[in-house]
Amino acid sequence: MWFLKLQWTRTRFPPGPTPLPIIGNLWLLDFKLDRDSLVKLTNIYGNIYTVWMGQTPVVVLNGYKAIKDGLINHSEELSGRPLTPFYRDMMGEKGIFLTSGHTWKQQRRFVMTFLKSLALGKRSLEHRIQEESRHLVEVFARKKGKPFNPRIPIVHAVANVMCAVVFGHRFSTEDDSFNRLIKAINFVIYYQATIWGRMYDAFSWLMHHLPGPHQKVFVYNDFMHNFVKNKIQSHKERWKAEDPQDLIDFYLAQIEKTKDDPTSTFNEDNMVQTVDDLLLAGTEATSTIVCWALLYMLQYPDIQEKVQKELEAVLEPSQLIHYEDRKKLPYTNAVIHEILRYSNITAVGTPRQCMKDTAVLGFPIEKGTIVLPNLHSAVYDSEHWETPQKFNPSHFLDSHGNFVNNEAFLPFSAGHRVCLGEQVARTEFFIIFANLLRTFTFHLPEGVKEVNLDYILGAVLQPHPYKLLAAPR
Repeated sequence: MWFLKLQWTRTRFPPGPTPLPIIGNLWLLDFKLDRDSLVKLTNIYGNIYTVWMGQTPVVVLNGYKAIKDGLINHSEELSGRPLTPFYRDMMGEKGIFLTSGHTWKQQRRFVMTFLKSLALGKRSLEHRIQEESRHLVEVFARKKGKPFNPRIPIVHAVANVMCAVVFGHRFSTEDDSFNRLIKAINFVIYYQATIWGRMYDAFSWLMHHLPGPHQKVFVYNDFMHNFVKNKIQSHKERWKAEDPQDLIDFYLAQIEKTKDDPTSTFNEDNMVQTVDDLLLAGTEATSTIVCWALLYMLQYPDIQEKVQKELEAVLEPSQLIHYEDRKKLPYTNAVIHEILRYSNITAVGTPRQCMKDTAVLGFPIEKGTIVLPNLHSAVYDSEHWETPQKFNPSHFLDSHGNFVNNEAFLPFSAGHRVCLGEQVARTEFFIIFANLLRTFTFHLPEGVKEVNLDYILGAVLQPHPYKLLAAPR
């Protein structure tokens, strides 16, 4: 009876593989959201189809055409965020990432206004990025040409940019609480897209009572919450409304300003989760991109050399690198965009929720339906990329060597819920990457012949641990 009911229910959704009671199509996906498995299903069901994650139907959008129609042409209708059992139990409907409607709009608008205010002055975002880039170069230089894993110093540098933005100061790399914060961020980001995350979402009523790594992720999440709460308390003790220094100061001022507004969503619970959201998104994603970038430079030394020659020709050796310099560095800019495209560090894409009945490419989608845009299928769409399966900076260069963009370049998603930190990530990646390649030439350690370009599955796709040599130039 359950099976027959499922077959009747699925007629309301785009076609897809036949779901089984309880597990849906999880068996077909190896109990995880793998972008390659989703792409294979397009050969059978087309670019819009439905898969069942346990008892929950998910409409998948594949290819640039379907994603554009869903996320851009129907941006308002697909602006919701589904609260899966895992996120519901861990974070609740607070902050920016997991909220929809009025709360999401207020929190997002506030953070966007704050980030824009960081554009100028000695405490500007770009100045903070330049400072952390300098620290990172110094750490690499201290290795004196010996093999080392670059991930830890890269994560420290990127995390400190966001910590300076939200807390007003950077941390020493020896700080135990800072290192535990980084570990917590990594674990929370990694866990969600694994088999344990899928099992929790499908069987939360059971998993909540069983031991396993899903219990550990709740411990790490509690640590992050308490870490932020302690920082907020210390800010309250010295807070001056007329002289805000960081995100927490600005948020405290916003709470005071809107305390008599019954429609206000500015409170301490939302502040804690908003800070957590920024730390999670602003640390793991950018640091992972930089790690992939150096790995590709090891794999393609000729591309590394071309970038270095352009940097030498355009920039003075002692000149501070600014984000605006990208306009004078078309090849470097093209390489950076190709790194973002080729690595495509989002496992699939962040799910949306349909806020009202609509249709995407003619397929009706009911209010409340979860929609999953497979961003990988857009940045690898053979209709828009000459050699999608190859690392090719020419994807972003015209016949004269000028930089050109591509409409299917959507690593930060699109529409109303486009990545809030896109500009921060772009600025950070460009400045760090350009500084590292201007200062060092990267080589494989002696005896290592091959680069492992496989990824570790998580909400963010990380490269496998590797070592390199940073030879001073």
